[in-house]
Amino acid sequence: MVATDSLKDFDPDLYALIQSETSRQEHELEMIPSENFVSEAVLEACGSVLTNKYAEGRPRKRYYGGCEFCDDVEELAEKRAKELFGAEFVNAQAHSGATANQAVFETFLSPGDTVMGMKLDHGGHLTHGHKVNFSGKHYNVVAYGVNDSDHLISEDEVMSLAKEHQPRMIIAGASAYSRRIDFEMFKRAADEVGAVLLCDIAHYAGLVAAGEYPSPVPHADIVTTTTHKTLRGPRSGLIMGKAEHAKGIHKSVFPGLQGGPHMHTIAAKAVAFKEALAPEFKTYAKNVIANARVLAKELMDKGLNIVSNGTDSHLLVIDVRPAKLTGKVASACLEKVNITGNMNTIPFDPEPPMVCSGVRLGTPALTTRGMGAEEMKTVAKIIVSALENHNDDDALKKLKEESIELCKSFPLYRHRLEKSSVDKESNGYAVSAM
Repeated sequence: MVATDSLKDFDPDLYALIQSETSRQEHELEMIPSENFVSEAVLEACGSVLTNKYAEGRPRKRYYGGCEFCDDVEELAEKRAKELFGAEFVNAQAHSGATANQAVFETFLSPGDTVMGMKLDHGGHLTHGHKVNFSGKHYNVVAYGVNDSDHLISEDEVMSLAKEHQPRMIIAGASAYSRRIDFEMFKRAADEVGAVLLCDIAHYAGLVAAGEYPSPVPHADIVTTTTHKTLRGPRSGLIMGKAEHAKGIHKSVFPGLQGGPHMHTIAAKAVAFKEALAPEFKTYAKNVIANARVLAKELMDKGLNIVSNGTDSHLLVIDVRPAKLTGKVASACLEKVNITGNMNTIPFDPEPPMVCSGVRLGTPALTTRGMGAEEMKTVAKIIVSALENHNDDDALKKLKEESIELCKSFPLYRHRLEKSSVDKESNGYAVSAM
């Protein structure tokens, strides 16, 4: 028989851990660009009874019975995604952005084919051809980067590499590139050599949906994305593109790479797409970019370097060498003051990847909380003070308290916490049920 006790009563250990994580999110300045906070409606859909249902296959063409309502859910998600992005077809079954990209590789390429993607250490992504990833292990990868002078993608380099190596597929997209990507330029390069153009907008999808960042949909053969990050949905993936490629993509996703779709997650995607179609979401996306620009300017005014000297999106990468720190030390220092970011390579980084010289920060999650320009100025002050006082525990403790007070002014999931108290002796939170 299915247990009817609440999680708190049935599994108090796990319940306490979830409470602790809720408290962490409530009291830390979440600045990892790929993270965001979903709505209560998205959380509800993720925890729905749809998690019980196997639904292998496409809507109306399932291998299992009892899928009539799952069909409706998936069709609703796809309909909303098509409206949101203006795509001809959508596959909402991909479990993640990585598997979405893998499905595209499976559809268009054979092992050993040449692929052109952005260098990871210049801002690209693992699935765009890095040697430790499937994309680098099974395919011949040619990588483009950014200019040394301005840290921008060079059309001359992209065109030159494409003509020289004749890739079967070109990937446009990044995970740590703050400027606008010229998708039309990449289409010209792909057409020049007869390549398939894959645009991965995992980081920019919410900004694209809101019309605040260029859309690759009119130019690309296939577009992939995650559904979290700036799109503010559940952790999952999405594939869309030209109708002529729909059959191949659907087959690559299932049965090519995965079994039954996660219907509870697809339902949560449908909720997020509806939220993104609302006028308020456009305001949100505008504010995300405005906040990132304010933060970048404040940090530069206070003596830190920002890769490419600014941002057109939700993220920025700080070059912490002027503070005489490594990215590893700097990110650990920020964590001590309740700012969550991640160490990141900078273009032409003199340090190895696990040390690096940069910290990647973003504004989607803080903007979701309702923070604006004035709060970004406060956050910038905390960041600079923390880096300047990285060896001063007393100073870091005071800065941590400032971060917590700022968070308290913009409550997130406080109603989900029964009782919480900041553990002054550690970097975490002591949470206990009443």
